[in-house]
Amino acid sequence: MISIEAKNFDNPDEVNENFNNAKIESVNIRGQRVNKLTLQPAWKWSVDVQPNIGTDSCQASHLGLMVSGAICCVHDDGTEVTYKAGDAYSIAPGHDAWVVSDEVAVAYEFAGMWGE
Repeated sequence: MISIEAKNFDNPDEVNENFNNAKIESVNIRGQRVNKLTLQPAWKWSVDVQPNIGTDSCQASHLGLMVSGAICCVHDDGTEVTYKAGDAYSIAPGHDAWVVSDEVAVAYEFAGMWGE
């Protein structure tokens, strides 16, 4: 059994560029997935992802950490939060989100379903 494992996003296990304005790189560590999201300033879930998914809002949960840029997230219940570099976040299913600045947004997610 492996007791310690480390992987680097310079050599991800998977790369998903199937969504407009987004790149999702994943590493799998001891059965867990960690995703690096790189979202361009024009990225918006309801524009770039929703047409491929077919739900009215994102039905995934997300737990992550922003390292650059800023994203606004609006939940179906009306709750709205903008998170930026240094912010940890948790998002329940039922939301839309978009990059709110001219800076590329980069986040790492630990328990989300991006790219699943």
